[in-house]
Amino acid sequence: MSKNFCVIMGGGVGSRFWPMSRTKLPKQFLDFFGTGRSLLQMTFDRFNSIIPTENIFIVTNQLYLDLVKEQLPLLKENQILLEPQRRNTAPCIAWASYHIKSLEPEANIVVSPADHLILNNAEFSDSIRKGLDFVSRNNVLLTLGIKPNHPETGYGYIQIDDEQKEGFMKVKTFTEKPNLELAKVFVESGEFLWNSGIFIWNVNSILNAFKEFQPEIHTRFENGKSYYNTSSEMTFINENFPACPNISIDFGVMEKASNVFVHGVAFGWSDLGTWGALYDLSEKDADNNVSLKCKTLAYESHNNIISTPSNHLVVIQGLENYVIAEDNNVLLICKKEEEQRIRNFATDVKVNYGDEFI
Repeated sequence: MSKNFCVIMGGGVGSRFWPMSRTKLPKQFLDFFGTGRSLLQMTFDRFNSIIPTENIFIVTNQLYLDLVKEQLPLLKENQILLEPQRRNTAPCIAWASYHIKSLEPEANIVVSPADHLILNNAEFSDSIRKGLDFVSRNNVLLTLGIKPNHPETGYGYIQIDDEQKEGFMKVKTFTEKPNLELAKVFVESGEFLWNSGIFIWNVNSILNAFKEFQPEIHTRFENGKSYYNTSSEMTFINENFPACPNISIDFGVMEKASNVFVHGVAFGWSDLGTWGALYDLSEKDADNNVSLKCKTLAYESHNNIISTPSNHLVVIQGLENYVIAEDNNVLLICKKEEEQRIRNFATDVKVNYGDEFI
């Protein structure tokens, strides 16, 4: 039996993609590019070429059990770990790691979000294989760093050290999303990589890190008997999960540990976190407008992204650098350079009009 496992984190709401991404159908379950496969399915396909099907686990919110079962019918129900509440990535990863430890005490694990886009699958697979081999022989926490090609303010950055081990670079510092001026300095220095949020480690390395840096989370999950089945499903829920602190794996573990290494890669990566990221990746017309699914006529309009149901026609005039997105009962028109406010818009909608539009 293979000792290589995969954990796909698929419980987020994707609020920066509102209104296309909704609480009941978030972005990881959507087919953005008309390929017939959602982002979650594409992520599963990517890892299933490396990891045996039975060794792939999905951690998601209990709201999305039926969606995961529908989109990934190859998985058994006991490969779906349900979060009763959202508690960020550290508790999510801890729970999956303790669960896998009970199945394979020497497991090597790759952890990935469900909503990334990878353009070069062959190079991606090669990077993952090399990483799994590296962590199987070394007590390290490995992350994949993306070589930046422009100063991006939407990603975290990893500063590399001079120290190397088997071609993998030691991490000096992590920096959360910088402002534009700092991002320019990072890129020009050549010392920084984008933080992809994809991690690889041996199960014992990550559990020792939780014990040292997040003892509260460690205490919640160290008893493997805390897993129980729901009354009607084989799916796992953990009764200790809601009591965990709401903390990310980056802040809770990676920024504190001294054995963190990074593998610099260039396989055409995007975390597809915003409308702007989707715009950058999409085919454009002569005026640099992007139309997703819908029919569009654009007059004196440039650099816009337009997304509505496929049976709709959109006519715009005099717009530049806008997001025009319609889904079901919501129409959003927002300046592309201010798309970070979309989360706030969605919050205001919930306060003023309730959950119907969220």
